[in-house]
Amino acid sequence: MDKEIQYIIMHCIEACDPEQNVFDIVKQRSYAKPPVIISIGKAAVSQARGAARALRGNFRKGLIITKYGHALHAPDRFSVYEAGHPVPDENSLRGAQAALDAVQGLTAEDTVIFLVSGGGSALFELPVVGLDRLSVITEEMLKKGCEINEINSVRKKLSAVKGGRFALACAPAKVENLLLSDVLGDAPSVIASGPAVPDDSPAELAWQTAEKYKMSLTAEELRLLRQPTPAALQNVSVAYTGNLHILTQAAKTAAEALGYTATVINEALTGEASAQAEMFAKFVLEEKLKRPGEKLAYIMGGETTVTIKGGGKGGRNQEFALAAAKVLDGIDGIRIFAFGSDGTDGPTENAGGIADGGTAEKLRQAGGSVDAFLADNNSAEALRLADGLIVTGPTGTNVNDLYMALVTAD
Repeated sequence: MDKEIQYIIMHCIEACDPEQNVFDIVKQRSYAKPPVIISIGKAAVSQARGAARALRGNFRKGLIITKYGHALHAPDRFSVYEAGHPVPDENSLRGAQAALDAVQGLTAEDTVIFLVSGGGSALFELPVVGLDRLSVITEEMLKKGCEINEINSVRKKLSAVKGGRFALACAPAKVENLLLSDVLGDAPSVIASGPAVPDDSPAELAWQTAEKYKMSLTAEELRLLRQPTPAALQNVSVAYTGNLHILTQAAKTAAEALGYTATVINEALTGEASAQAEMFAKFVLEEKLKRPGEKLAYIMGGETTVTIKGGGKGGRNQEFALAAAKVLDGIDGIRIFAFGSDGTDGPTENAGGIADGGTAEKLRQAGGSVDAFLADNNSAEALRLADGLIVTGPTGTNVNDLYMALVTAD
């Protein structure tokens, strides 16, 4: 990987270390009885380590539910479940049931430290419609390009643990939500579909999503989408262990250390990955022409989507990089990269991708084209051929995605 890009990525990951942030919060708190620790999401292990270290091992029970391959270095005395993401599987259900079992019989003197990070919507699930139907519905939403808040609104209605329902199961015990935010705006009811916070999302959003995308739902499923979730909970509190702003500021600091004049231009990027990438690349090209000879860095954070039309393999960040390559074709002095802070992008082991003025030519030499690979949603293979993949492995954190351009003299 490009050394400058590698430096920036590693600096970002270190700044968003959830283990240390959880440790700092829990260390300042006191508990009448040893708490129960439930940690869910892609950063579940890191967050659990922080809590266990702060408590010096003085906790009643510990449970981790995380993505396959993300359970390395789990702390002692924790039961660990690795489960499916972005589509839940049987282990998602087993983990959620184990969490419900762990909080049974608690009193008002008990506390559940509930550590939540991105991916929890799929990893922590107990559907009321059956796993097969939930999987079909989730896949349909992903393929149709639903926004994350739309996906979560539907999941809440079809789940026994989402939208505040897990907090009800913990009552009368107190629930301390420590949230590593991977959603724009940091709304607690959106992060992992808000298992232990009041559901403040619009009551009508779920069924409006079904109508908007013409989803294939049964009459019973449509009825469930209109059922209320808890709008108020008396036994919960919320604190944050990280978010997108920390990520973009870390990227800015790292770029400046490398001699770039760095600017954060957007911390709420959404929309189709390929379209956003082309607009970003065109903007950066114009800036390069306006400011010749300067070292410039432009930074965005957010979470784009991909409407799947082909049969290839990739993810939104790899697709972003590949689409940027179309604009950069033959242009020297601009590198654009995108990566997921959790270290994974879509159903691949890659974190994202890098494009420059030579990416499109490498694909032509390999007998392909940017357009053909994009049409097949096959960004992973395209970037492999162009030597443009970002591979970090699981990072232990998850605070959305980073999109960045580095501009140098020709």
